Amino acid sequence: MRVKFVLTMDDVEIDDKVIDQIIMDWETDIGQEEILELSHKWITSKNFLTTRMEGLVRVGESSLMIEPLEEDQNVEW
Repeated sequence: MRVKFVLTMDDVEIDDKVIDQIIMDWETDIGQEEILELSHKWITSKNFLTTRMEGLVRVGESSLMIEPLEEDQNVEW
């Protein structure tokens, strides 16, 4: 399944630098089981981002949006 992820982080500290907001988005092919596992870890792990991103010290607020993409969305008109 093709999905789009949008990660928004507010009040971020990376290697002694404070940043108001960071928004990252990417598309990837991922299975439904992997999405469920990722969603579960996101919800249950307090330090989900800081343990996975090098240099990331603190995140005030964050959100992760996972949006399925239709297969023919990349067709050129």
